[in-house]
Amino acid sequence: MAVVTPAAGPAPAPASSPPRAGRLRTVPGRIRAWAGAAVLAVGLLFALMGVALGHAGDGLQAIGHTAGPQVVATADLYFALSDMDAQVATVLLAGEERGPGRQAALDRYDQRRAQADSAVLQAADLARGDPTGQMTVRAVLDGLGRYERLASRALLLDEQSRHAAGPPSQQALDVYRQATDLMRLDLLPKAYNLTLDSGTVVRHAYAAESSAVLAGRFWVALGGALALAVLFALQVFLSRRFRRAINPALLAATVVVGVLTIAGVLVLQRVSDDLRTAKEDGFDSVLVLSRARAIGNSLHGDESRYLLDPQRADTYEQVYLDKSQSVLYVPGGNLDKYYAAVDVSVADFPGKADFLGFYGSEAGRITLPGQREALARVLTFYQKFQHDDRQMRRFATAGKSGDAVRQATGASFGAYDDALVELTKLHRLAFDDAVAEGDRALGGWNLLLPGAALAAALLILVGVRPRLAEYR
Repeated sequence: MAVVTPAAGPAPAPASSPPRAGRLRTVPGRIRAWAGAAVLAVGLLFALMGVALGHAGDGLQAIGHTAGPQVVATADLYFALSDMDAQVATVLLAGEERGPGRQAALDRYDQRRAQADSAVLQAADLARGDPTGQMTVRAVLDGLGRYERLASRALLLDEQSRHAAGPPSQQALDVYRQATDLMRLDLLPKAYNLTLDSGTVVRHAYAAESSAVLAGRFWVALGGALALAVLFALQVFLSRRFRRAINPALLAATVVVGVLTIAGVLVLQRVSDDLRTAKEDGFDSVLVLSRARAIGNSLHGDESRYLLDPQRADTYEQVYLDKSQSVLYVPGGNLDKYYAAVDVSVADFPGKADFLGFYGSEAGRITLPGQREALARVLTFYQKFQHDDRQMRRFATAGKSGDAVRQATGASFGAYDDALVELTKLHRLAFDDAVAEGDRALGGWNLLLPGAALAAALLILVGVRPRLAEYR
């Protein structure tokens, strides 16, 4: 009998993988999901810290190593230029008294010229990409060349016409007038604008990076809290599901993330403080005091110009008063009233520190050890310098030109300038220390951060692997 073979039916469909929602309902699926979320949270924390630390490093680099020092160098340009003109006036005023003072003035002129050349190069480097700044730098270079030619011509004419201490020949004086007008009316304003423009670079860098560091600190804290919350939830899930008290690897990962978060927040706060100290107690004060020193040096030059050019004596006297008021502003409509007001203000310091001007801003922010005492010395020597200026003008009015010249070239200005340099050194040291501390705080994080994040991720995977193995 024939056997009837039933017709073959359709082949069974292959088993399809359960949908994603179905996989998440299984224990292994949920373990993988929680572990993946924990690793992603650690990765997010790593990214947030990397960005924040990058901003901190950029801020320190700009303020402490590139733009900041370059701006201080451009601030020295104003001082160097004003001192060049002051030394030319001193040489012309010396006349036939060709002693060590005259040669010292010539040597100092050469030093300031070299300093000015270096500062202009620094300014040119800062002005890259800024057409306006580049034009100003070129204008300063051109003006400096013209000034040097005029100053050399005036000194040569003075050599050829021997005269006693006091005003030089009319020829030399006419050429010097052109030189000093070029310096005071053209070069010095341009140099000051360069300093302002360069300072803007640092202020913008500080504002942007400091704000980014503080924002990064918040986001690092938030990212760390998120990572810790996910790790805690994973720990609780595994403990309840498998009835185990604790997972050692996940606990270690939690400790690593917690320590990393706290350390990140602390280092960002430290760098933020260091940036603020470097900017406010260092950079800002150094700029202000550098400007005060340059103005003070110009004051000393105005004394020489007052004696050098009697026809412009009244003008130089008024200029001297205006500059003095910018250094230390006190009520006084003329020099006699100013001298008296300076005596009162210096006598009242530090009990009364509400005067204005460059030293008013310095007195309003006493934050460094020894700063108050150093400022007191500066004010005392400034007072002595003003006393000697008053005596010099009395000699000049009485026709005692020799005594007036000796008074104008006396040691009081040098003592005042030295005290101001010491005060500036305090702020430079604060600047350098803050930058160095910030660099130390950031040191090693390029290795520590990825190492800690990788260790935490590996610990998470090690912690869940035995639980997943139970379902194989």
